[in-house]
Amino acid sequence: MKLPYPLILASASPRRHQFMRALGLPFNIHTADIDETPHPQEAPSDLVRRLSREKAQAVAKEHPQALVIAADTIVVLDGEILGKPLSPAHAKEMLIRLRNRKHLVYSAITLTGPKDTVEYTALNQSVVKMRSYTNAQIDAYIATGDPMDKAGAYAIQHPDFAPVARLSGCYASVMGFPLADLADALAVYGIAIESVGRRCAGVTGQICCLTP
Repeated sequence: MKLPYPLILASASPRRHQFMRALGLPFNIHTADIDETPHPQEAPSDLVRRLSREKAQAVAKEHPQALVIAADTIVVLDGEILGKPLSPAHAKEMLIRLRNRKHLVYSAITLTGPKDTVEYTALNQSVVKMRSYTNAQIDAYIATGDPMDKAGAYAIQHPDFAPVARLSGCYASVMGFPLADLADALAVYGIAIESVGRRCAGVTGQICCLTP
């Protein structure tokens, strides 16, 4: 497919790279370095949208002719944002707090193109219920190193830990990249993606929640 703009993904996340490859579009990677500190009294949904926009805008300054794609994901428990754990002990604390409880996962994506185009931001919210895993299972999972770069200290797709009992929302979004929302956004810029549900399922192993 001939693209109207070069695509730049503003993320170092291997999971987001995997989703982008599933679309079958050529893209380059340029990570964004921004201050992710929440503003005072900033709602979680506002924070995740702002961070995705700021990531996209930061990279777009260096690639003014490209279409930049950025995303951000946060986990929210009882109104508190759970970011990436600072240590294995912090990861264990998060997972104990999340155990057998519901929480929210917000993912936002932003597309920023050349000056003659609009900026597009989409927000996705999912409700996640964790299973009643044991402390020993938490310790074994943390020993793999997998939680340390994940918001909320878990990956929904981890085959051994399998932390989630029930999901209401988008599996890909909880992984950090709502692919159906991205396909809708790309369409705004004249880039049509066929069989989005099949492509999404190829990465997640789940039926896509938004697109057949």
